[in-house]
Amino acid sequence: MPSGQIIKAISGFYYVRTEHEELYECKARGVFKFEKKKCKPLVGDYVQFDETDMGKGYITAIESRQTELVRPAIANVTQAVVVCSLREPSFQQMPLDRFLVHAEHARLEIVVVLTKLDLLEDPAELEAIRTRYAPTGYPIVATSIETTDGIEQIKPYLKDQTSVFAGQSGVGKSSLLNKIIPDRELETGAVSQKIGRGRHTTRSVEIIPLETGGLVADSPGFSQLTFDGMEPADLGHCFPEFREKAEECRFRGCLHLNEPSCKVRDAAETGEIDPKRYEHYVTFLEEIKELQLRRY
Repeated sequence: MPSGQIIKAISGFYYVRTEHEELYECKARGVFKFEKKKCKPLVGDYVQFDETDMGKGYITAIESRQTELVRPAIANVTQAVVVCSLREPSFQQMPLDRFLVHAEHARLEIVVVLTKLDLLEDPAELEAIRTRYAPTGYPIVATSIETTDGIEQIKPYLKDQTSVFAGQSGVGKSSLLNKIIPDRELETGAVSQKIGRGRHTTRSVEIIPLETGGLVADSPGFSQLTFDGMEPADLGHCFPEFREKAEECRFRGCLHLNEPSCKVRDAAETGEIDPKRYEHYVTFLEEIKELQLRRY
């Protein structure tokens, strides 16, 4: 039975690329289950299919997923390239931290890419961002599609990885990918001056092979991400700079709020952990607790 990977899904059609680089337009047959839960095929899934006509078929089985993201909906990625603009729209730490938490929760490697460097007037702002995120250990690459600064620095991180480019609408994901993959012109759009956010130009997730090895996925931008399905105890593990300090907390399972002898909170108060990152942690924790109350 032929097999391959879903590289694109549009209106109930799944485009499956085989190991021989053949592309099949498939529909799903039947109901698929993982761990007793019903599911539908996702871009990134490795599947088996029955060939019907020339270049067409029906998906009959989905192989076990190594990873799975909800927004963007994609399976079997190994790395998240989290994209955030420095200008138009201006740098926003809250949505960046949301994406980082989701990528950590999915156990992905993470690279942070900052776009529109050419529009940044004060270099000190970039250095402040680098300093703020230094304790996380995330690589940070500042880029400009106008000057091509940083474009070559990204490429080594993509080699031998299946990377998803994720971020808010209008931060320049598709424009960035057009520079990385010059022979693929992905649709791009302008930022709305009225609301300061981008328009959704990428309407579906698509996996694109790189000549240098590796795969990348362009995905729709999202203005909001929720923490549905995440437990309060999970959140602290999604902040890398918390982990070492958390081991020194007085209580096992410390949520780093009001517990006595909390070393994470102490580190945030002294600036060893970025206070804004800690503030976002508290905000996210409250959101998770509210979602739990609605669930039960």
